[in-house]
Amino acid sequence: MTYCVGMRLNAGLVFLSDSRTNAGVDQVGTFRKLSVFEIPGDRMMVMMTAGNLSISQSIRQLVSELKTEDGHSIWNAPNMYEAARILGEAVRQVHARDAESLSAFGIEFNVSIIFGGQIKGERCRLFQIYSAGNFIESHDENTYFQIGEAKYGKPIIDRVVTPATTLDDAAKCALISMDSTLRSNVSVGLPLDLLVYEADKLAVTHFVTIDDRNEYFQMIRSTWGHQLKRVFEGLEAPVWNAAPETPGNVLHSANTGSKPVRVAPPGNIAIPAVSQTPLQTLSQQFHDGQQ
Repeated sequence: MTYCVGMRLNAGLVFLSDSRTNAGVDQVGTFRKLSVFEIPGDRMMVMMTAGNLSISQSIRQLVSELKTEDGHSIWNAPNMYEAARILGEAVRQVHARDAESLSAFGIEFNVSIIFGGQIKGERCRLFQIYSAGNFIESHDENTYFQIGEAKYGKPIIDRVVTPATTLDDAAKCALISMDSTLRSNVSVGLPLDLLVYEADKLAVTHFVTIDDRNEYFQMIRSTWGHQLKRVFEGLEAPVWNAAPETPGNVLHSANTGSKPVRVAPPGNIAIPAVSQTPLQTLSQQFHDGQQ
């Protein structure tokens, strides 16, 4: 019951999360899922979570205190890979402590995390961390990660975002992605947390909590919907049964041999004496396809 997206760009990082945790007729919960770990001038890191809220909150608390055997913590890790490894270790420790008890009550150990930021001396980095504590890193071929209800907001990001995308355009795209999700899934809801980080600033650059009164987000919701309708209405209708010489945007030509698969009615069914396309059985379709 959430949607979070993180983007890694040449110019920096963009993070966006909703705050819905329960969705029912008479019970809606709101908890913020974006947390910042920051030492201005040295490091700025962001964690967003989806899944079981109690697990997420336990991980957030533990990772802020955890030290590895070599003395590293999220506050002094030498690089983002080490910081992600420490976060993964926190996930495993919470699993070792709570998974068996949760399972006894039929509750799955379920958590997904987007973790990214920058530590002084290296570039911005972005990771997705799984319930087992393992993780993957974003590269130029895959500039973003999503967790939660990801499918509704994915198409616009795939079409728009590249490493060269500006931070403002990426933030705009993330908000459109969130709007698509809000419209299609009741388990995602306002308010939203949007954080934009400019590379090498080593501190949060821009942050805003967005509710239903936010003017820019309302403009996005209204304008995007209208523009989609305009684009849709501007597309030509399909051309059916076009002559072979008909130019452009032909969906179906008169000489096209495609036929639907029809199921033959039983012999005791009276068939009206009207002109119709001959029946094509599955066997016939197979042989036609082999020709």
